[in-house]
Amino acid sequence: MPDTSQPISSLIRRAEYALENGGINTALGVVHDYVEQIITNPICTSHVFASQGLDALCLMIGRYNLARLTTYQAFYSAPLGSENAIVYVVSRLQRSGGHSRLVQDFIRAQPSKTHLILSTEVGGPSDHHYLSMRFAEEGNVQFMRAPSGNFKARLEWLQSMLLALQSEHVYLFNHHQDSVAVAALVPEIRLNGSFCHHGDHHLCLGVHLTHLTHLDFHPMGYHYCRSELGIINRYLPLTIEDRVATDSLSQFQKSAAELMTATAARYNKIELPYYVSYLDLIPEVLATTKGRHLHIGKLSPWGLRRLQANLSRRGIPSERLIYMEWTPSVWKSLEAHNVDIYLASFPYGAALTLIEAMGAGLPVIMHQHLYSRVLSCLELAYAGAFSWADPEELLCHLAKLTPERLQQEGVLARQRYEQFHKPQILKTYLAGEQQIKLSIPPLRKDFKPQWDEWAAWVDSQMTWSNLLRVKGFRALRSLRSFIRP
Repeated sequence: MPDTSQPISSLIRRAEYALENGGINTALGVVHDYVEQIITNPICTSHVFASQGLDALCLMIGRYNLARLTTYQAFYSAPLGSENAIVYVVSRLQRSGGHSRLVQDFIRAQPSKTHLILSTEVGGPSDHHYLSMRFAEEGNVQFMRAPSGNFKARLEWLQSMLLALQSEHVYLFNHHQDSVAVAALVPEIRLNGSFCHHGDHHLCLGVHLTHLTHLDFHPMGYHYCRSELGIINRYLPLTIEDRVATDSLSQFQKSAAELMTATAARYNKIELPYYVSYLDLIPEVLATTKGRHLHIGKLSPWGLRRLQANLSRRGIPSERLIYMEWTPSVWKSLEAHNVDIYLASFPYGAALTLIEAMGAGLPVIMHQHLYSRVLSCLELAYAGAFSWADPEELLCHLAKLTPERLQQEGVLARQRYEQFHKPQILKTYLAGEQQIKLSIPPLRKDFKPQWDEWAAWVDSQMTWSNLLRVKGFRALRSLRSFIRP
C-alpha cells in the first residue's frame, strides 16, 4: 500500500527506480495502489480527475516492457476472424453498470464489423457467464480475458495481443486504477485509438494520453477536460436504443396525486458519505407523495435494511417501495410500473439511466451536488428540469406538482433525448468522425457550489468513528492486494 502522505513525485521516483531494476510488476503495482487509495478517499471525489505524471509513468513502463517483448508471435496469434477488428480494452465487464452497456452500444452501432474485447481483469473477474450468454447470439463478438498472473504477465499478454492483431481501431475503457491497460497502449504499437473517459468522477489513468482521441460522453466532462485540464477532446453523447414510439408516450400515467416515483442506481452511487442520504430521504418522499417508489439497482444488505427501517419508522407500508436488483431495461421497467416522474440518483448521478427516463418521456428531478457539476449531471437534463439542494425543496416541489407540468416536462424530456441521445448519433460518429456535427450543451448558470456547506459537513464527519469507518472501507477494498495478480 503506497504512502499517500508523500509527494506524488516521490512515488513516481520509486516506480522509476523499480523499473530501472527490472521491476515492471512493482512499478505497475505502485501506480495501481496509489490510484486505488485516491479513489477510495471521499474528499478527493470529483476534485482530482487526472495526473500527467502518472500517465507519463504508465507510458514509460509500457515502452520498457514492449522493448523486451520479443517472443509474442510465437505464443500469441490473432483470434480466428479478428483481422481488422474493432478492439475494446477493458478492466472488467459486469452485467450491470453504464461502462458495460457503453461497450455494448459501440458494438451494436457497428453490426458489420468484427469486435474483440480484451479484459485485463485488473478490476476483478468479469461476469463471464453473463457475457458468454450475451454475446453467444452475436457471431461477430469475442471476449478474451487475461490469463491469471501478476501485473507484468497481464501487460505482456495485452501488448502481445495488440501486436498480433491488425485492428482497425482500439477503444480504451479502463477502470481508474488499471495501470496495465494504460501502459499497454503506447504510441510505438502504432494503433488508431481512442481513450473513452468513462471514469469521470475520480482520478483516472489515461486522461492525458495525447496519442489517443479523448472522448467525453457528457457536457460536464467535456467542458472540464477542455477548460481546466487543457485537453483537446471530442464530445460524443451517450446514446440509448429507442424503445418506444413517440405517439405511445401517452401510456404513462400523468397524475399529481399518489405519484409513482423512480430511481435507478446501485449502492456505489447512493450509499456514500453525504449530507443527505437517499436511504433516509425516500421514505420522506413517500410520505409526501402518498404514492409508491420504484428503486432499480442493487443495494447492500445494510442499505436495504436501513431503507426498510426508515419506512417502518414513518409508518409507511413496505409494499409502497418496489425494489428490483436488476432489470435488462430500465426504460421498460419504468413503463411497466407507470412511473410519473424520475428522481436522479445522488450523491452520484447516473447518466445512462437518466437518459433512459427522458427517452421514455418522463419528467426528471435533478440533484444539485454541493460542489460538483460532474456528480450533479444537470447539463444532461432538459432546460427547466427542477433541481434541489435542500431536501425540503424537493418535498415542496413534489407536493405542488400538477398533471399539466408533468405532461409539459415529459415532452421536453423526450425532445432532449431525440436531440442528443438517439443511437443514430453514435452510428454516424463511428461511420466517420467528420460526418457528425453536434452542438455541445453549455454549462448551466443555476449551478452554485456550496463550498461553505460542504466544509461544514466534512468537519462534522471528522470523528473517530467516521474515520475508522472510512479506514475499514478502504481496508476491505485493499484486500485484493493480498490476492491480486
